[in-house]
Amino acid sequence: MKNRSKVYEMAIIGVMAAIICILGPLSIPVGVVPISFTNLAIYFALYALGMKKGTISYIIYMLIGFVGMPVFSNFSGGPSKLLGPTGGYIIGFVFMALIAGFFIDNFTDKSILCFAGMVLGTAVCYALGTIWLSYQANMPASAALAAGVITFIPGDLVKILIAAFAGPGIRKRLINANLFQA
Repeated sequence: MKNRSKVYEMAIIGVMAAIICILGPLSIPVGVVPISFTNLAIYFALYALGMKKGTISYIIYMLIGFVGMPVFSNFSGGPSKLLGPTGGYIIGFVFMALIAGFFIDNFTDKSILCFAGMVLGTAVCYALGTIWLSYQANMPASAALAAGVITFIPGDLVKILIAAFAGPGIRKRLINANLFQA
């Protein structure tokens, strides 16, 4: 039985990584940093899998993109994407997943705290991404903030709201079906 649960864990992490791979490339170009659905997919992975497995599923996605598969925004991939101007946001999603996942795992019954955790995690991702964008694009921090954060706040808040409202129901259904294993 224990081996079966390990196989199940690996399979469900892989399925969630695949979902992120499907949603990640879907993006709207708005400048140097495109609007993508990656963070929404991560939030749902965290509700469906918990902090640890959800973060692992994102890291698998990131590694798939790193080796060249076109899973990043605008169907791009490779080391140059991680080392390029938007690489800080891609790496920042790991920290976003850890922070948001902590709140989601520990406060699932308190939507406002889950919302706050996702906002905090997104802010950390914004900070890391802005620092890297400023360095890589050789632009002042204020310009990097304008290019990589300000434009995205309304859309990211909508994605967080969607996840905060739908996520607990997803987790509850998985728990009721004996499919959620933290």
